[in-house]
Amino acid sequence: MTKPIIQSKTASHTSTSGLVERTIADIRDFIRENELKAGDALPSETALSARLGVSRTVAREAMRALSALRILEIGNGRRARVAAPDAAALSMILDHTVYTRQLSIQQILDARRTLELRTASLAALRRSDAQARELLDIVAAMFDELHQPMRVMEHDIRFHEVIATASGNSLYAIIVNSFSVITRQTWDIGWRSRATEENRRENIRCHERIATAIMAQDPGRAEAAMSEHFDSNVSVLVKAGIT
Repeated sequence: MTKPIIQSKTASHTSTSGLVERTIADIRDFIRENELKAGDALPSETALSARLGVSRTVAREAMRALSALRILEIGNGRRARVAAPDAAALSMILDHTVYTRQLSIQQILDARRTLELRTASLAALRRSDAQARELLDIVAAMFDELHQPMRVMEHDIRFHEVIATASGNSLYAIIVNSFSVITRQTWDIGWRSRATEENRRENIRCHERIATAIMAQDPGRAEAAMSEHFDSNVSVLVKAGIT
């Protein structure tokens, strides 16, 4: 009598993983084929698993993976929806690559510098009056809260986010927003390295020069001020031993 073939746990896991990956691709195809937009609901888990010919367990795992990538939004008690793009997934990748030393802080800053010179230039051309005023208000708040470093950091992060949004290119906004996780890891080092109050005020004045150039709709001056800002940051971090 022939003995039944017993599938190993490893083979079974590989088979399930392959099925989940295929289901992930099928769900993405479903979104495209049905021209779903951010906020649109997908079929229920039961209906989707039946449509794709997989178990509910496989469909659930695929949807969780897409949620982690911010392609889907999954909430308790409601159907999955197409997610609006945000910086969360990219931010996680950047954090991981720096933590595992696949990228250095200086490499991140180099890429960021290139992007943000462009966003400053575009923001000067495309900003709304409200965005220009917000940049100046942020600078004023940074001066007012000079002795509360963590508050200054949050204002700093918001400053760059507003410029990226004012550029009019939503991809720039997503990428720049993703850098905040790295900013929070290095900001205090840079702040402490600017040991005197005058050095810290000069750092804020550099933000002010960027903001006033954007208010004046002068892209050349905005780009030059942003370049000065990044050159200063890189120099300070190098002196502090961050490479």
